Amino acid sequence: MPLAAALNAGDTAWMLTSTALVLFMMIPGLAMFYAGLVRRANVLSVYMQCFALTCLLSVIWLVCGYSLVFTTSNPVCGSLAKSCLTGVTANSMWGETGIPELLGFAYQMTFFIITPGLMIGAWVERMKFSAVMIFSALWSLLVYVPIAHMVWGPEANMFGLTGVIDHAGGIVVHITAGIGALVACVLLGKRLGFPSTPMPPHNLPMAVVGAGMLWVGWFGFNAGSGMAANGAAAMTMVVTHISASVAALVWIGLESRTFGKPSVLGVVTGSIAGLAAITPASGTVGPLGAVVIGATSACICWMACAKLKKKFGYDDSLDVFGVHGVGGIVGTILVGAFASPMLGGNQPPEFSIASQLGTQLGAALITAVWSGIVSVILLRLTDALVGLRVTQNVELAGLDLAEHGEAAYND
Repeated sequence: MPLAAALNAGDTAWMLTSTALVLFMMIPGLAMFYAGLVRRANVLSVYMQCFALTCLLSVIWLVCGYSLVFTTSNPVCGSLAKSCLTGVTANSMWGETGIPELLGFAYQMTFFIITPGLMIGAWVERMKFSAVMIFSALWSLLVYVPIAHMVWGPEANMFGLTGVIDHAGGIVVHITAGIGALVACVLLGKRLGFPSTPMPPHNLPMAVVGAGMLWVGWFGFNAGSGMAANGAAAMTMVVTHISASVAALVWIGLESRTFGKPSVLGVVTGSIAGLAAITPASGTVGPLGAVVIGATSACICWMACAKLKKKFGYDDSLDVFGVHGVGGIVGTILVGAFASPMLGGNQPPEFSIASQLGTQLGAALITAVWSGIVSVILLRLTDALVGLRVTQNVELAGLDLAEHGEAAYND
């Protein structure tokens, strides 16, 4: 049996910082980004969902989520051996890393929190708060937990598929949430008046500040996933930033060509598409891969948001599927090529692009199918328990007053 790793103070300090950065992405980053994009009467409902889910999912992670992902039991999930951190002490180490297991628990908890948080953007302004809480809790256990266990758990085996590259959650976070969001917005139906009634963001500066927080927090999300403060983390940080920058520039270029002028909403949306796409690849690709992944994600995500949504008529209110789902799929596939040392990646010389592309495609497909089917079942169950959608009167009045008895603006 190998000896436990010794505590590395530098790695521990970096992971403490990364954990705070990823939590910062959810509250206040994602909360501000989404709240700025909805109408005035629904601002507090978005904040409420982000904060309440942070609390609820933290408790679930403690009670069973962590144990079900990171212990060994069967290929789909772990056991309850570490439920409520049973057997974990301040001196326990996280595998062969130089950080305490408690810190590994906390860092992975932030991923567990933000993944269902991303889906809020698909159902804003029309889903009951009680339904949000019930669905998100069940979804986290029945979608996030098994996918995370199969990709990041001790077995790292996805129904026989091994060797999947997902450094920081392109599969585990973005594809699962993107598909879940698409299913949710389809089953919920469109917002009243959509698409004939204009529904512009009520406070674009708030959304821009939130997006900036997401960008900064993403360094903890990606560069922290290597669990060490070293050159690999530095490269991860660089490619993360480059992908976001390239994607933002390409996005506003597409807007300028199509509409005659670039938009502020476009530049922040493009950056997030680039961040989502580089996430699975950030630990294995170099700067060239970051440029291509950023540019490709901007083009494909822009098409999904501007064309695909209009063609099929679904109301993905804040483009969760179009940005996170599609971006996650793009990055998950492209890492199969750009992880190659021939294209600047850090994989060994015998790395096979063709084989890895097949593995990545398979993992993306399995995840999309799993998340899609389970999301349908859980939404139907939640609807039967408490109902999914608020009444028309509540939707017209706004969820802030009707659901929470408060208003962000009293003028």
